[in-house]
Amino acid sequence: MTDRNARTKRATASPEIERLVSLLAKLPGLGPRSARRAALHLLKKREGLMQPLGQALAEAAEKVKACQRCGNLDTQDPCSVCSDPARDQSTLCVVVEVSDLWALERSGAYYGQYHVLGGVLSALDGVRPEDLRIGSLMSRIQQGGITEVVLALAATVEGQTTAHYLADVLADSGVATTKLAHGVPVGGELDHLDDGTLLAALKARRSV
Repeated sequence: MTDRNARTKRATASPEIERLVSLLAKLPGLGPRSARRAALHLLKKREGLMQPLGQALAEAAEKVKACQRCGNLDTQDPCSVCSDPARDQSTLCVVVEVSDLWALERSGAYYGQYHVLGGVLSALDGVRPEDLRIGSLMSRIQQGGITEVVLALAATVEGQTTAHYLADVLADSGVATTKLAHGVPVGGELDHLDDGTLLAALKARRSV
């Protein structure tokens, strides 16, 4: 019985394949089974998918960097958003992650500047104000030229806690502070919302 159990636990794939599966399983939304299926698909589509994907990953790892000004990801620093002179320089939209910035850009409803916090306040996870990019946010506002800060944070407990904290910090800054209103459901993440919902939320923003 012991030998049979040992045989059933023996690895069914080479170490290289197991490493590929293990790395894929670390991606959001991929568990061990879905990672194994993804690995098999890549191996079957080696020339058409796996090799181009590997090249794209290598190029991204080498060239993509975080914008020192806003926190966006781009191949240039400052990023293409910060470098665009046609964008509204007086409005600054604060988001949690780069994925939220991309979601708002897809909506086409906002054409100002951005600031990526890099997370939300969370006592449970030990995330404090100094762990977020709040200091650099205040530095940008103190440089002048910004008249409105839009708090585009998720309608989660942590997101709203962070929004309230930022509203208090910005209270004496002399800039108008607004937040997303209608269209964003409680518990909703910006990256999961459709473009129409984001458009409605941006147009219906109100003072904090």
